[in-house]
Amino acid sequence: MFEQVRKKFSLEEKKWDDFVSCFKHMKVPAKTTLLNEGEISKKMFLIETGCIRVWFNNKGKDITTQFFFENNMVGSIESFRKNIPSLVTIETIEPSTIWWIYKKDMDRLIEEIKETPVLRDLFIDAIFDRTYDYIRQFVSSIKDTPQQRYLNLLNERPQIVQRIPQHYIASYLGISTVHLSRIKSKLVKDGI
Repeated sequence: MFEQVRKKFSLEEKKWDDFVSCFKHMKVPAKTTLLNEGEISKKMFLIETGCIRVWFNNKGKDITTQFFFENNMVGSIESFRKNIPSLVTIETIEPSTIWWIYKKDMDRLIEEIKETPVLRDLFIDAIFDRTYDYIRQFVSSIKDTPQQRYLNLLNERPQIVQRIPQHYIASYLGISTVHLSRIKSKLVKDGI
């Protein structure tokens, strides 16, 4: 996985080896919790294979906020950067191969990345992409009907519909599984 990244950037061998040596490899089954809500995040995760969901507990009900797939980096960014309790739980949905990095190593790499424009831009773009996803989802949750939110998901992120269990999709859309079933039945009936 790292070799694909390396091909995009020309880094000296020593710097590249140092970068890669900061990451640890692990394979975990589905339903593995990587971070619990309320804990302080000490790791960031990079997904080689598998799928991860981010969620929080609202009065005993799981509310899914985001899904991450191959080549995505995931973590409780606020907790990781500010050393505050995480607002979310991070768990695998599928068996996953994950690379992780400790906060102290990530902080050091971020300082080094600042000195390499191409890496700095890549890092900033990744943060903006995640922020954009959050904002788009937030606005959609206010502006769009549940059916429109589901159609947006089908069009913009079909891998979610293909790989994620329905109860997590319903939670992500802010509706019940029964409501999601009704929406899907109506769309089939309408030929969509």
